[in-house]
Amino acid sequence: MYYLEKEERHRIKTIFDSWKDTLIWSCLQGYMGNAWVDDIHNPKSAQIITADFCFFSGVPNLELVKNIPEFYPSDFIIMIPQNDEWSQLIEKEYSHNSNKFMRYSIKKEPDVFDRQKLNSYIEKLPSEYSIRKIDEEIYNKIQNQEWLKYLCSQFYTYSDFKSQGLGFVVIHNNEPVSGASSYTVYDKGIEIEIDTIEGYRRKGLALACASKLILECLDRGLYPSWDAANKESVKLAEKLGYHFEKEYVAYFINDLDKIMM
Repeated sequence: MYYLEKEERHRIKTIFDSWKDTLIWSCLQGYMGNAWVDDIHNPKSAQIITADFCFFSGVPNLELVKNIPEFYPSDFIIMIPQNDEWSQLIEKEYSHNSNKFMRYSIKKEPDVFDRQKLNSYIEKLPSEYSIRKIDEEIYNKIQNQEWLKYLCSQFYTYSDFKSQGLGFVVIHNNEPVSGASSYTVYDKGIEIEIDTIEGYRRKGLALACASKLILECLDRGLYPSWDAANKESVKLAEKLGYHFEKEYVAYFINDLDKIMM
């Protein structure tokens, strides 16, 4: 097993050719993430870890499935296999600490957004709420919010977020309660993260905030990519103008701290 430096990642581009996941693009383009292969000169199997997600492609390889690097910061990871053969290796290796579930892919269609409709969602925001761009003050606040911390979790400093990230929050009583932000970035686009504090859900806050983020992306020539963790996220995406593509298998692997001890 070999680690690929940024300048070497072009070697696995063909292995991931069939994938449309922006977290893979983010790694291949050198923005975020890390990559490993079975052979440095003629790779046939590859692993990419970007943010909390791990992707496997090519010839199924148990050594790569076992690979959780020491510098990985979380105690859980979401593994995405290319096919059933990779799935079988994941299930065998993590039989005691994995949960198989479905995620939902959303089509990438740059011309589907209705600006008028998106603006209407923002205008419908109740008067006691306001939308604010994520600045340094907001960035620091959401780091301590359990329900909102993932909005900027892949940008380890505000300077990093300011230079590459983009996001908005809904403010209530001077505190952020919902948000839409760039979970990751790639060439000419972002992957959207949506979070709302429990107790503020189903009030149209995420809808308004996501609308604001999408409009800002369109103004900047960025594509706001969306991948759904559940059917509620699919419904929200469809309301914003996106279209469902397909469901796919994922594995939630927990207790990584015990595995890596």
